[in-house]
Amino acid sequence: MKNKAYAVLAAIACLLFASSALADKPVDWQTNFQPAATAIMEEITWFEHYTLWFIVPITLFVLLLLVIVVVKFRESANPVPSKTSHHTGIEIAWTLGPVIILLFLAIPSFQLLTAQLTPPQNPDLTVKATGNQWYWSYEYEVGESPLSFDSLLLKDEDRASLGKADVGAYPRLLAVDNEVVVPVGKTVRLLVTAADVIHAFAMPAFGVKIDAVPGRLNETWFKADREGLYYGQCSELCGKDHAYMPIAIRVVSEDKYATWLAAAATNIGDANKALMAATDGAAKTVDVAANAAQ
Repeated sequence: MKNKAYAVLAAIACLLFASSALADKPVDWQTNFQPAATAIMEEITWFEHYTLWFIVPITLFVLLLLVIVVVKFRESANPVPSKTSHHTGIEIAWTLGPVIILLFLAIPSFQLLTAQLTPPQNPDLTVKATGNQWYWSYEYEVGESPLSFDSLLLKDEDRASLGKADVGAYPRLLAVDNEVVVPVGKTVRLLVTAADVIHAFAMPAFGVKIDAVPGRLNETWFKADREGLYYGQCSELCGKDHAYMPIAIRVVSEDKYATWLAAAATNIGDANKALMAATDGAAKTVDVAANAAQ
């Protein structure tokens, strides 16, 4: 009995104090946004809820008008239709009403767009993402020798060798062989371009979506507020394998990021495995403790 109690306490402690190894990803029957991992995404979520206060009443009002028209002005109830063609009050109302509503939508919308497209002056890290048919290439602008690597869709036959057999954390068609790694709470400047056709870099939990255009360098930014593994995809039709070029970003503590960056300079594969052992190990400890409690 005591062993079971200790196991339960250990599981709770691991859940409270361990680094997060959870992944933000699409789920079955999802109808809402993914949980926000940045302040910008929180603003996007707020704006979506804010617009519903206009959309729902307008939709119900239009539906009510349609019902009234169908019932009151049907042929059997109104055999002699009115010949009225103008009504000054109604014409003023249906002109000013939409203008006022659009003002209430435009002001917060422009404020949100400004926040999204105005990067902070002094970012902590700059990462360049290049879209290819059909994978992503990343380059870290750090030191005199930038770190660069390719990120391809994780194949089922490579899961075991890369230590990514857990489909829950590394879902099919979303997981990659090499994730982008960034520190939590740091401003990341993201430069996006393409090597062949137009792609789009999209990370739903971060509120990031920007086109990758050949010959052009687009810029955006994000600052992740919590650790975890986040998934996105190319959001621009770019060819036959458009659906198979996912994006994965792993957000870790600053010390884990520094350790990974130093190791990745010589061997990206070994650096990723060491980082996975440090971040995913906590979740495995929780699983072991929970199993012991049963």
